[in-house]
Amino acid sequence: MAPGASPAVEPIVDEPAAVADLGSERALLVADVHAGIEVGLRYERGVELDSRADERRERLCGLITETEADRLVVLGDLAHRIGAPDGDEREELVELIRAVTDRVPMTLVEGNHDAGVAEAFADDLDVIGAGGGVIGGGSGVGSGGVGSGGVTAGAGVGVCHGHTWPIPDLLDADVVCMGHEHPQVRLEDAVGGSRVERAWLRGRLDPSAFVEEGDPEAEPSGDPPELVVFPAFNERSGGTWVNVDGQSFLAPFLPDALPAADAYLLDGTRLGDYRRV
Repeated sequence: MAPGASPAVEPIVDEPAAVADLGSERALLVADVHAGIEVGLRYERGVELDSRADERRERLCGLITETEADRLVVLGDLAHRIGAPDGDEREELVELIRAVTDRVPMTLVEGNHDAGVAEAFADDLDVIGAGGGVIGGGSGVGSGGVGSGGVTAGAGVGVCHGHTWPIPDLLDADVVCMGHEHPQVRLEDAVGGSRVERAWLRGRLDPSAFVEEGDPEAEPSGDPPELVVFPAFNERSGGTWVNVDGQSFLAPFLPDALPAADAYLLDGTRLGDYRRV
């Protein structure tokens, strides 16, 4: 990744996933799995697609093995449907969570699609609340209950989904990882053809714009952390074309909290300033 970027979080080449060195643990991080998306598309849009539940589960488990991870951390939206999961979606979640937790512990950072999941699978998952938390930093993984920050002492890796204002503690992390945006870039060739690809965004945070206005704890104790915006793990979930005018970010703190950021393709290609791609 970018020269001088924090080595704590390293994307896996050709995968929408990264590995984080948490000191006592090695964590695999992904965002926006959207399990059961085919069920949602059927009801929401009348689109019939074959389920890729088995493929999603096998990819996650394969990455855990490949990276020798000690833990899986999902940066929100493990499920697609908002609310309590049922039917085929619940079946996919049961099998996915069982397959992962038979190998390693699993931490879910609660996203806007996850309230029902966090409650239904509370006995199987460590849950960090919607405001996020800091994991690692020599103190293990924060795993507070639903709605809590799940914050550990010391600098580490900040995690949040991004759909709501994060807790100020994340400003003291070395790097902050988030999902929610599903960043993509639209690329054009010399003859007018185009394609859309998932992308990473990485850049230095502006603390004044990252937490809710007026929060008295909104100042970092040292240099502001780097922000890493993860591509969606689920390739069917769509996304924000970050280099196309008129596309709006979803997080309340973006783009203001990320005044300068580079975009990277999954294969590691650095595209430069995402606004100029």
